[in-house]
Amino acid sequence: LRTRLGDEAVEGYEFFRTDEEGNVMEPHVLNWNEQIDLEDENIIPVVETMFYPPEERFNGNKQWDTRLLNYSYFWVDYKQAAKAKYNLTEQKYEGSVTNLDGVTSEITDRSSFIMHHVVNIFPDTLAWIRDFTYSFNEPWATLYFWHPGYDDYPVVGVSWVQARAFSVWCTNYMNEHLRAQGVPDVHNYRLPLESEWEYAARGGLDLSMYPWGGPYTRNYKGCFLANFKPLRGNYIDDGAVYTIKVASFEPNEYGLFDMAGNVSEWTSCAYHPSAYVFTHDLNPDYEYNARPEDPPVLKRKVIRGGSWKDIALYLQTSTRDYEYQDSTKSFVGFRNVRTYIGVNN
Repeated sequence: LRTRLGDEAVEGYEFFRTDEEGNVMEPHVLNWNEQIDLEDENIIPVVETMFYPPEERFNGNKQWDTRLLNYSYFWVDYKQAAKAKYNLTEQKYEGSVTNLDGVTSEITDRSSFIMHHVVNIFPDTLAWIRDFTYSFNEPWATLYFWHPGYDDYPVVGVSWVQARAFSVWCTNYMNEHLRAQGVPDVHNYRLPLESEWEYAARGGLDLSMYPWGGPYTRNYKGCFLANFKPLRGNYIDDGAVYTIKVASFEPNEYGLFDMAGNVSEWTSCAYHPSAYVFTHDLNPDYEYNARPEDPPVLKRKVIRGGSWKDIALYLQTSTRDYEYQDSTKSFVGFRNVRTYIGVNN
């Protein structure tokens, strides 16, 4: 909405930031300090364009057109920048750079490494229905993503691409707040590396099968220790049929909740069955920014932790699985991490 208002140049408002000389910055940067008066007669016509058109409304209800809820963001591709060479004699870069759309172009200057991406941010509400055939899941498709009763439940129906975009938004939001307080920026929020995720899940118990330690999925009282599928056709014995409220079970030794079960979690890493063989022993990381024309096998991203619909095998801290980066599932969510600044003594 703010972008549209800025594009319309509504009189009396500055929805795009300006430089020191008062000129609108290029590319546009949203000015979040500008308040929107929804009763302003100049604002109302623009707001109306954000709703579904009358012919697409159900029972005449006015609802936001979720197809228009896009997030535009920029990021620096440090890996491609590190591979580039700068010719000091001719004062220019050598080589080429490839963006997320698979378009390769010659490196002109530093701006060549700034990538731009636009992502629709609304979760896939129909994932609940699409994931299971001959199964009644309509109540979750219609209420899960907006009803306050699910406020503390894990987010699902979000692709790897959307999860990464949220990390960028979260970083920008945090740094804007810190700058306003006169505090330096922090490291970026991001999806965890696969190795980071496993380290966190183990909670210091290096040889444990599960985050809580030991080879069993029940405690000494016979209660299940996570939300998963204990037996065929049996989803309810652990206390939930589908997802359950976050932190319903005890945390691991690092104080982290739901590192096994409830929902599987996206990691930043691309999936390769032999990744452990060729990745570095220092912060092992295997990334590949799949292009639209790439085959599905190159679009696989590692997910960890198992979910409410998985058997105990997938809850084990060492079990690897994958989903495709543009897929949305009712059993896959994510959590952000941030690199610690300095040394924690």
